[in-house]
Amino acid sequence: MKPILQLYRGYANEQELIVMGHVLKRENKYNFEKRKLKNATSILRLFRIKTIKNFDIYLHYNNEVIHTKTLDDGFFNFCIPLEKETHFGWMSYEVSIKYRNETTTCKGSFIRPHKGKLGIISDIDDTFLISHTNNIFRKIYILLFKNVNDRKVFKDVVSHYQALSSAGRDNLEEVNAFFYISSSEWNLYRFIAKFTRINKLPKAVFLLKDIKRGITDFFMSGRGNHDHKYEKIKHVVEFYPTLKYVLMGDDSQHDPMLYERICKIFPVTVVAVYIRQTGKSPKKEVQKILKNLESINVSVCYFKESSKAIEHSRSIGIIK
Repeated sequence: MKPILQLYRGYANEQELIVMGHVLKRENKYNFEKRKLKNATSILRLFRIKTIKNFDIYLHYNNEVIHTKTLDDGFFNFCIPLEKETHFGWMSYEVSIKYRNETTTCKGSFIRPHKGKLGIISDIDDTFLISHTNNIFRKIYILLFKNVNDRKVFKDVVSHYQALSSAGRDNLEEVNAFFYISSSEWNLYRFIAKFTRINKLPKAVFLLKDIKRGITDFFMSGRGNHDHKYEKIKHVVEFYPTLKYVLMGDDSQHDPMLYERICKIFPVTVVAVYIRQTGKSPKKEVQKILKNLESINVSVCYFKESSKAIEHSRSIGIIK
């Protein structure tokens, strides 16, 4: 069976380009419009994915062909030095694979942000996508039985994210570096990417958790160790060291603790931390963490409604 190439959005700075994807044994045709049980079987199929390890991959860039192979879970990640790139914004790249004398080529996109001052890193579940992470049974029910059109964003969150995306920009073509970093797995990439498009959230680079390859893994989706999130946020902040960062998360899992670690390591780099309150009342441990962050000059906002977060961003001058 012909292998399937799945590409994700990449990103570049002055010196380096990073692009990534997976090679799958077969395509998981997930119809995002299906209802109820059909949606459930489609979602479960995403977690029965089969990948191909050590498969040859070719990146076509700047009239060069760069060859590598997939890792054990079928993931590939090209990190290549940039010498000639002078363009900014979203650009395309091409990756190809060969199978039985047939070449398959796919196009992906990557961002090299225009020179700016701001980078935004946001969690996904219960930060902008209503997921009910606090209630595992409700979360699984929604994931299985609500299709991409039925899922909802929090009120005013899109306005806030769009304002952050264009903050400090006079040219409408230019946007700030935006990253969605989550404990959701790569299995859900196409679902989340389509959801952000439908709801007009800013186009962003996704950095998700390692792909899962079994139904039992589905029931643990988004749970377990969150260190990968910390490592990916740290990597982004180091990759664009001249930017000031806004971190967006919620209090349903570990965002406040992770963001506290990041702020302590990069005390002049993170300017603001936003934590959405997911329960009926604020959590004391979250309030304690945010108070601690304020003591190292990070502006914080613990909010239930996005309108409050927008107000806060205006008050500190991040958005107009």
